[in-house]
Amino acid sequence: MTEHTAAAETPDRYRYAVIPHIMVDDAAAAIDFYQRAFGAREDFRIDAPEGGILHAEISIGGSVLMLGDASVDEAEAASFTSPASLGGGTTVTLHVFVPDVDSLAERARAAGAEILQPPTDMFHGDRTVIIKDPSGHMWVFLTHIEDVSEAELRLRLAAAE
Repeated sequence: MTEHTAAAETPDRYRYAVIPHIMVDDAAAAIDFYQRAFGAREDFRIDAPEGGILHAEISIGGSVLMLGDASVDEAEAASFTSPASLGGGTTVTLHVFVPDVDSLAERARAAGAEILQPPTDMFHGDRTVIIKDPSGHMWVFLTHIEDVSEAELRLRLAAAE
């Protein structure tokens, strides 16, 4: 038996990250939306034999996101669901750092995203926008504007209360 190290088994692009894998009701439409709204690049796609997308990977900035159709037989067998099947709620928010959160917010709005919080300079040193995509997934896009020490972070948070 060959001994493998974690570094040898993990592709470089995934080595230092938790990779989100979201399920949607129409993965092709979601990929199109993410391309128009967030400037995503489609990196990989496996179509399901009976139609739909079994697995796809896109990149947004330096981040990788996996996605697929919740209605594909293989996904249904594992009980994956989309936010719509949960009544529109979700338990996960996806955070992605981008160079210009303001231009991303405008592009996302034009593509049909719901802006829940407009771009705002936050106490933690990032300018952020909170977006709900048409599939019901929540996104926080951030542009880093300053380094904030833990002590300063606590002072700012206390002042905001």
